[in-house]
Amino acid sequence: MRGHHHDEGHTVAGWTGCAVAVVGTSVAGVGMCLGSAAGIWLGLGVVGLGVLVTWGLHLAGWGKPPGIRPVAERGMRVRDRAARAGHPACVGCRLAGRGRSVSTLVAASAQGVQGAQGAQRPDAASGSAASASAPSESASSGSVV
Repeated sequence: MRGHHHDEGHTVAGWTGCAVAVVGTSVAGVGMCLGSAAGIWLGLGVVGLGVLVTWGLHLAGWGKPPGIRPVAERGMRVRDRAARAGHPACVGCRLAGRGRSVSTLVAASAQGVQGAQGAQRPDAASGSAASASAPSESASSGSVV
């Protein structure tokens, strides 16, 4: 076992979310066997709750960042102290608004503004060209008919 060099990601968040999802799918399965739409929807709701519980525990530091962790941080009960700042490549952290610095947000918004201004200029030129060509097409098509 000492030869393992991969991080399987056994975390409190992962196991708790998995347990809640198993309960939810079990409730949905029993609801399906009984022909109960309410049971199916209740089970699916519990599965959704499992997703939220896992996400909340990850944000609280009980999950793991993407990628391989150092060997000292691979234990299940080791809390991720960097979770408050967010993980740069983590979708869950990005959804929570974490993992990006203010300078990154300013640079991204500046690029978005420049991209939007660049996109408006060709649209405006093509729009004016399209509107200028539209009357001539209608006049020519009117004379043909």
